[in-house]
Amino acid sequence: MPPLADTGPGVSAPYDTPVAKSAEAPWHALDAAEVATRLGSPADGLDSAAAAARLARFGPNRLTPPKRRPAWMRFVAQFHNLLIYVLLASGTVALLLRHWTDAGVIFGVVLVNALIGYIQEDKAEQALEAIRTLLSPQAVVLRDGHAVTLAAETLVPGDRVFLVSGDRVSADLRLDRTKGLLVQEAALTGESVPTAKSAAPVAADAALGDRGGMAYAGTMVVQGQGTGIVVATGDATEVGRIGHLLASVTTVATPLLVSMARFGRWLTGGILLLAAVTVLFGMLVYGEPWQDMVLTAVGLAVAAIPEGLPAVMTITMAVGVTRMARRNAIIRHLPAVEMLGSVRTICTDKTGTLTRNELLVTSIVTADASYRAGGSGYAPEGEIGRSLDGDWRLVDPAGEPLLLDLARAALLCNDAALYRDPGGAWQLAGDPTDGALLALAMKAGLDPAGEATRFPRRDALPFESERQYMATLHHDHAGHGILVVKGAPERVLALCERERRGAGTAPVDRLHWSAVTAELAGQGQRVLALAMRRTSVELSELNVEDLGEAGLELLGLCGLIDPPREEALVAVAACRQAGITVKMITGDHAATAAAIGRRFGLPDGVIGGPELDRLDKAGFAAAAQANSVFARTTPEHKLRLIAALQAAGDTVAMTGDGVNDAPALKRADIGVAMGRNGTEAAKEVAAMVLADDNFASIVHAVEEGRTVYDNLRKTILFMLPTNGAQAVVILLAVLSGSILPITPVQILWVNMVTAVTLGLALAFEAPEPGVMARPPRPRDEPILTGRLVRRMAVVLALLVASSFGFFHFHRLQGDGIEEARTIAVNALVVGEIFFLLSARDLHGRAGLPSALAGSRPVWLSIAVMTLLQLAFTYAPPLQSLFGTAAVGVTAWAGMAAVGAALFVLMEIEKRLTAAPTPP
Repeated sequence: MPPLADTGPGVSAPYDTPVAKSAEAPWHALDAAEVATRLGSPADGLDSAAAAARLARFGPNRLTPPKRRPAWMRFVAQFHNLLIYVLLASGTVALLLRHWTDAGVIFGVVLVNALIGYIQEDKAEQALEAIRTLLSPQAVVLRDGHAVTLAAETLVPGDRVFLVSGDRVSADLRLDRTKGLLVQEAALTGESVPTAKSAAPVAADAALGDRGGMAYAGTMVVQGQGTGIVVATGDATEVGRIGHLLASVTTVATPLLVSMARFGRWLTGGILLLAAVTVLFGMLVYGEPWQDMVLTAVGLAVAAIPEGLPAVMTITMAVGVTRMARRNAIIRHLPAVEMLGSVRTICTDKTGTLTRNELLVTSIVTADASYRAGGSGYAPEGEIGRSLDGDWRLVDPAGEPLLLDLARAALLCNDAALYRDPGGAWQLAGDPTDGALLALAMKAGLDPAGEATRFPRRDALPFESERQYMATLHHDHAGHGILVVKGAPERVLALCERERRGAGTAPVDRLHWSAVTAELAGQGQRVLALAMRRTSVELSELNVEDLGEAGLELLGLCGLIDPPREEALVAVAACRQAGITVKMITGDHAATAAAIGRRFGLPDGVIGGPELDRLDKAGFAAAAQANSVFARTTPEHKLRLIAALQAAGDTVAMTGDGVNDAPALKRADIGVAMGRNGTEAAKEVAAMVLADDNFASIVHAVEEGRTVYDNLRKTILFMLPTNGAQAVVILLAVLSGSILPITPVQILWVNMVTAVTLGLALAFEAPEPGVMARPPRPRDEPILTGRLVRRMAVVLALLVASSFGFFHFHRLQGDGIEEARTIAVNALVVGEIFFLLSARDLHGRAGLPSALAGSRPVWLSIAVMTLLQLAFTYAPPLQSLFGTAAVGVTAWAGMAAVGAALFVLMEIEKRLTAAPTPP
C-alpha cells in the first residue's frame, strides 16, 4: 500500500489530523479518485498494519475534551463580585455586633448564590460533552479487503466506510459511490430537507450545505447507501471544529450584572464615606471616644447596606422563571430572566422556529387549473381550493379528474407512511417530501392501502442526485402497466412529450412550465413535477433507458413549503411594535430565505454567506445592521453576526437547534434553544429552552423579562431609600450631637422583617400597562435613572423627617426614650408601607385607584409586617430584646396620617415626572 501522500490536504495544527482544506483545493473540490491517491486509500481498504500506524500518528477518532478549571476554583470564582463583597462585609458587621442569626442568614444567602452559579456553570460546560456524543460508536469499514464493523474511534484517514440508511456518519467522508443517498445535515446546516449526495466534486467555495460529495461526522443517513473515504477524524472534523469554536467563545455579562456591579461600587464607596465622616465628626467636633464612634459607624453601615437585596433579586427572577415556564420558556441561567427585557435584536433560525419544520404541499398546478391545499403539517386534513376568475373556491377533488390523477401519482411514487401516535397526532415515517405528497393524496380522498392494492408496485428506481427523480412501476389488474415519475421539474420535463389537458393530452409546453416553476420557486416553494404513462404489462423491471425511450405525460407541478407558524407571524409583528428587530439567519438558499422573510414582513435586505466572507470588518458590521435575512451561513458567520450586533450596542437573543448554532448561542446575550427538535449541544449551552419550539414563546418571554426588570427596579427603588433613611437618621443624630433615635439592634430588626415581607411583595407584581409598547431599554442604561434617584431622595428625606421628627416630638412631650424610639421605628415602617403602595406603579400610568388597590402579595406582606410590628411594640419578650415600649392609639393615628401624606406626595411627583405614554 502506498504511504500517506504529502501532496494532499495538509495536517492541521494543533490536532495533527488531515482536514477539509488544503493550499491546492479542499476535499469536496477534488475528484474521489484523486482523494484516494492523496490519502493512500487502496480500493480494497487499508491493511491492519497501515491502519494501526495511522491511528498512532493521528490519534483516536474522538473529540478532545477541553481543559477545565478545577471544581474548587470554579466555586471560589462565584464570590468574585463586588455586590457579594458588600454582602460579606455586611455579614462581618453583624458578627462584630454579635448578631449571630443575622450573620448566619447573610452568609447563607452568599453561599446559596455561589452554589447556584457553580451548578449553572457546570451545566453550561456540558455542551461540549453533548457534542462529543455525536460521533457514532461503530462503523462498517473496508479493512484487509473485507467489510468489518469497528469502533468508530479507530477510524483513520484513508479508511473506506460503508453507509446505509439509519447510520450516523462516523467521520468526515469524501464520497466515492452513492445510490439514492440522502443525508440529514440539519444539525450542521439548519436545512430541514435531507441533502442528496453524489460522488461529483463541487466548487471550492461551495457552502457546507452544497457539498454534495461530502458526508460529515454526526449527520444521519436517511435513505440510500454509499461509500466514502475518511478525510478527517476527531477534532479535525466539521463537528470537531465547531466544538473548538464553542470552547473559545466567551459569554457576555448581562446588563443587570453590569448595572449592579456599577451600583455596588457606588454603594460601597458611599457607605465607607459616610462611616468615615461619622467617626471623624464625632471625634473632632464632640470629642467622643473613638471606640464609641466606630461602633456608631458600624451601626450606620448595617443600616445602609441592603442585606436582603441579593436574596430579593434572586427571588424576583425566580418568580419570573416560574411565569415563563408556564408559557413554554424554560430558563436555565437565572440572570437571563431580566436580560430578556433589554433585548433589542432577535436573530432567529428559520426552520422549526419561524416555520413548522414540516413540508406541506401548498400549490398544485395542472394544465387545466391552479389549486391551493390547506392544512397543517403532515396531517391529511385540509381543503383544496381552485382558482376561478381570480378567486379561490373550494372544490371536491373527486370532481377534478386531473387533480385526482396527480394526487394518485404522488401517492404511488412514494415511500413514506403516515400514522397516528398514542396521543392522536399524525407522525411521518420516511422522507419529508414524500410525507407532504402522501398527505396531499389523502386530502384528495385517496386511501394509501386501497391504492396499493389497486395498483401494486412491481419495481422502482430510487431518487438519486445524479438523476434528480424517482420512478415506480405498477400494474392495475386489468392488463396495464403504469409508470410514475416525480422529481426536479427540469429533469421530468425532459422526459415528457405530452401533457395532460382536459380529457386528453397535448404537446408539452416547456416554456410555460418553466415559467410556472420559476414563479413558484420565487415564492420560496420547492417545486416537484409529476408525470406518468401507460406501459405494457410485460414490463416488470425499470431501468433508466426505459424512461428515456418512452415519452411521459406531464400531470402537473406541486409547490412545497415549510409553512410559517401562524403564532410566529403574530409574534414578529408584536416584536416590531415593541421596538425589537428580528433577523433571520438560516442555512437555506437566498431565494427561499427571502420568500419566508417577506411572509413575516421582514425588511428587504438579503445577503449570503459567501458575500459576507468577502467583506472587511467595517463592511461586515454594516451588513449586519442593514440586512434582515442571512442565507447560507456557517457557524463562524453566526458568531461574527452576533458579535457585530453586540458591538453596535444591541442586546441580542439568538435561537438555534443544531450543533452549528451552539457557538452563537453561547456568545449571544440570550441563547435560545429548541426543546423538542434541538440537539443536546444547543440546549446545554443555551440560557433559555423553548418547550414548544415556537417563536411566539420568545415574545412572551421578553414580556416577562421586561416585567421582571420592572419589578427589580421597584424592589431596589423601595429598599434603598428605606435602608438609607435608617442610616441618615443615625448620621443626623451624630451631626447634631443628639441621642440615637433608633438603635443598631432596632435597625437590624427593621432590615430583617422588611426584607422577608415588604421587600418580597414587589417580586410578584403583574406587568404594567403598555409594557410591550415601550422600546427596549438601552444596554448601558443604569438600573436607577436620574428620575428614580430623585424620587428615592425625596422618599428618603420624608422618611427621615417622619422618624426623626416623631422621636424628638415625643421627647419634647415628656415621653420616655424607649417609647420615643418605638414610635420612631414604627413611623419609619408605616412610611415604608405607604411607599410600597406607591412603588408598585413605576411609570405613573396605573392610576391612583390601582395603586391603592394593591395586589394580593402586597396586602399579605403588609398584614404580616403589621403583626410583626405590633409584636415588636407590645410583646414583652421583644420589648426586652429590642428596648421598645407600648404606644397609644393617638401616636398610631399620627403615624398613619404622615404615611398617607407621603403616599400622596409621591403620586403627585410621579405624575409630574412621568414620561409620555407611547401611542
